[in-house]
Amino acid sequence: MPTYEKLTPETEKRIITEKAENSFALLAFNEDNVIRRNPDKDKADIIRTAFVRDCDKIIHCPFYNRYADKTQVFSFYKNDDISRRSLHVQLVSRIARTIGKALNLNLDLIEAIALGHDIGHTPFGHAGEKILDELYFAHAKRHFSHNIHSVRVLDGIYPYNISLQTLSGIAAHDGEIELGEYRPEPLESFEEFDRMIEACYLDKENVKKLVPSTLEGCVMRISDIIAYLGKDRQDAERAKIITPDSFEGGAIGSINAELINNLMVNIIENSYGKPYIKLDDAHFEALKRAKAENYNLIYKSKTVQEQIDSSIRPMMTELYDRHLADLLAGDTASPIFSHHIDYVNKAHYERRSPYESTEPNQIVVDYIAGMTDDYFVDLYAYLFPESNYAIKYKGYFE
Repeated sequence: MPTYEKLTPETEKRIITEKAENSFALLAFNEDNVIRRNPDKDKADIIRTAFVRDCDKIIHCPFYNRYADKTQVFSFYKNDDISRRSLHVQLVSRIARTIGKALNLNLDLIEAIALGHDIGHTPFGHAGEKILDELYFAHAKRHFSHNIHSVRVLDGIYPYNISLQTLSGIAAHDGEIELGEYRPEPLESFEEFDRMIEACYLDKENVKKLVPSTLEGCVMRISDIIAYLGKDRQDAERAKIITPDSFEGGAIGSINAELINNLMVNIIENSYGKPYIKLDDAHFEALKRAKAENYNLIYKSKTVQEQIDSSIRPMMTELYDRHLADLLAGDTASPIFSHHIDYVNKAHYERRSPYESTEPNQIVVDYIAGMTDDYFVDLYAYLFPESNYAIKYKGYFE
């Protein structure tokens, strides 16, 4: 029988009283302190405040559409009931805003971070990310991380003048790293931020050191975990990898609704009025166990991993090599020009330098990372029609 926790009466009464009296701790990020690369543009007004502007820019980014066909975990299924990243970012935003509203935080900043956090993700989920990282490092001695690339999409490929606070939250959102307590580390300038981002390209371990600069970023980071933990279990059940009784449960429960409710309640209970985001020890240990169960029963399963090394890896390698060669040869008939460079340039944004002058490997990485699963498959078939590599999908009736 599912168990749904509630706030203690003392915390619930405190929240109600302080909101009624407007006497709660002022811990939300103050929009008057927003930092942009160009402070003379995108000034807030009564209709579009600072982070509403960030939300608008992100949701209208050409790459935002591609969330709809980027795999979350299960890449080789034809099943509309299995999650794509478009749903994931909505779930993260909803969970984070629920927590943020209870904690009196800036909901527009939370939404902006949530909407943009995975916009740099590759096709074929974390498996695609790992392969692209290996290829980029082999060619250019630089690393690829989807959260760092999300910053690049919104600050480099499309120079949107997004706020430092939003970009910091996106860069430091990594939901693969769970913590019992999240304390923001203030960030004062883009110069400092740019050094941190460059360090992540040179050494992937530096990604793990990134910390959100706001409480809103901290809320979004733990909400990323909450959003996928139980949803991936639902998807795995639909894919017939697991059964409903596959998981241990514990302090946070085992099904999606329990996990979301009990983690949100515990975060609010332990974080209200405090300058950090915290789970108590029992819930944090249960969260770690639940993640470990997901890895052992879902993410490392043969069903999820099949075709990665046999198909996706050699296909992505051939696409990388082909497009790098076409780019260096100046072959403007190649899709990397007609489908990518021309597409990016149609946005007509002011750039610090022309996009086509970007280092060639980075352009290839930009192109591949921006692909949806279906586009990747169709592009490969178009460029390599005689290849024996192909992806086999499990249909609705298998």
